[in-house]
Amino acid sequence: MSDAPPDPLAPLAAALAALPAQRRRQLRRFQAAGPGSLRAVAAGATPPAASPTDSHDPLLLDLASNDYLGFAQHPRLKAAASACIAEQGVGAGASRLVSGTRPVHAELERRLARWLGRERVLLFPSGFQANLAAVGALADRHSLVLADRLIHHSLLVGVQAAGARLQRFAHNDLADLARRLERARSAEPQRRLVVLSESLFSMEGTSPDVAALAELCRRHGAALLLDEAHALGVLGAGGRGLGQGLAGVHLVSGTFGKAFGSGGAFLAADGVVGDWLEQFSGPFRYSTALAPPLAAAAVAALELLEQEPGYGAALLARAQRWRDGLEAAGWARPPGEGPILPLLVGGDAAALALQQRLEAAGLLSVAIRPPTVPEGTARLRLVLRHDLPQGSLERLLGALGPPAHPPENS
Repeated sequence: MSDAPPDPLAPLAAALAALPAQRRRQLRRFQAAGPGSLRAVAAGATPPAASPTDSHDPLLLDLASNDYLGFAQHPRLKAAASACIAEQGVGAGASRLVSGTRPVHAELERRLARWLGRERVLLFPSGFQANLAAVGALADRHSLVLADRLIHHSLLVGVQAAGARLQRFAHNDLADLARRLERARSAEPQRRLVVLSESLFSMEGTSPDVAALAELCRRHGAALLLDEAHALGVLGAGGRGLGQGLAGVHLVSGTFGKAFGSGGAFLAADGVVGDWLEQFSGPFRYSTALAPPLAAAAVAALELLEQEPGYGAALLARAQRWRDGLEAAGWARPPGEGPILPLLVGGDAAALALQQRLEAAGLLSVAIRPPTVPEGTARLRLVLRHDLPQGSLERLLGALGPPAHPPENS
């Protein structure tokens, strides 16, 4: 018997060895190449410093990223970030409660709170971090958290960190949630109950009835955390999300890395929740503040949304036309109403093959496989953007061709 100690990295090596080839992820590099387009950069190559047309790498129509409104390349956002760098540098250098708070942070929080109709907004460097803070504010080890079965991974990690008990309810099934709330409240009338959902699910393209969800939580005395990361800028009046104006939504999580075209995240709340986050939240207290140039770019994005509140409505109208076109071509109609249009394929290999077929035709849409989605539901996640050129749908349909297995109701 060997006296050698066990290899502490053996579990990692075993997990990698057991990973099927079709589940192995690979980092790829892309460079922005004009409205709605990316250029793939080969491994080891130096991205072109001049015009993107100087490169021989393939130009791809971007149907993969979450820059729904095309703001990441908007001149006003780039100018705002550049001006902030010239004046204040790049990083904040400290946490918000030490010396990291800059005027641009306070401006963004104030303007965003007014836009959303909330009393307080607090900024975070990432959406994952914001969701950890959000769950920690509403739940503790004595709580029961009821989460939509398809909730984002960051929220599940938040539940684990809080030590709360977790129950999952069927996706967007408020009847299932109601039964679970009734049982929980009957069993322990004073127990702290928390419900987690999203206003636009990033891999499904679906949305719950948020008004009914908020009323259900109010009736059972449950706190509601609504992740609006993918909805803000697109869904709701003026792109303010589906929870805007609903008193039963206790805490809203949102990001600047999607429709806002920048980076970082925020939590929006009223009264005691906002105050608690500032005083007690570890993720807020112990993190270097959001980089000021990103905050400046987010302010510019918010100004655009305030000046042109129809951005989201125009994108939703286009999404309806894309759904109609895909359905007419024999594909199952992607669920929901927003700019996320999943094409369910099933097997990992089939999804990867379809991704490669589209890329050969100059279209980028990434195959989403387990564990990101449930087993047997690998898919192409098509993302519609405001700045895609006319004729993009026709290009997509031509590259897709008819589905291998048409839907039963087609």
